[in-house]
Amino acid sequence: MTAKEASPPDSWKRPESVLVVVYTIAGEVLLLQRAEPTRAWQSVTGSMHWDEASPTDTARRELLEETGLAAGDRLQDWSQKNRYPIHPLWKPRYHPGDTHNTEYVFSLALPEREKIALNPGEHSGYCWQPFGRAIQMVRFETNRAAIETLMNSDQ
Repeated sequence: MTAKEASPPDSWKRPESVLVVVYTIAGEVLLLQRAEPTRAWQSVTGSMHWDEASPTDTARRELLEETGLAAGDRLQDWSQKNRYPIHPLWKPRYHPGDTHNTEYVFSLALPEREKIALNPGEHSGYCWQPFGRAIQMVRFETNRAAIETLMNSDQ
């Protein structure tokens, strides 16, 4: 058994996360550019901490940490879960027995663009893009699908 395998459970990433799509009623999506190693564009995302009781708590925390935005009562829980294989790049952060992640989907509608305060440890830039362009820019399928759902809804 390696030292990592003998570590307590809270040293491993929890295989549950949130996706929060932030958008304006004018049809612009906030995209964040990940810092190294991928530099991929994405919506707000983050893993649940072991002590967090609900995905909503995680969504509020991640939104504030990554953008400086406080959700208040504007956060919409889609009651949707996505399950997908853990990407090989992040696999070492999870317990060896964890093969899939469960992602809970949320959105935050803003009347207009708000000032964004990036966490430089996680993201190197941000932009606002129309729905169609945002779908083209994001790396992960679940993120594309969520933006597409918003684009095709009455918002």
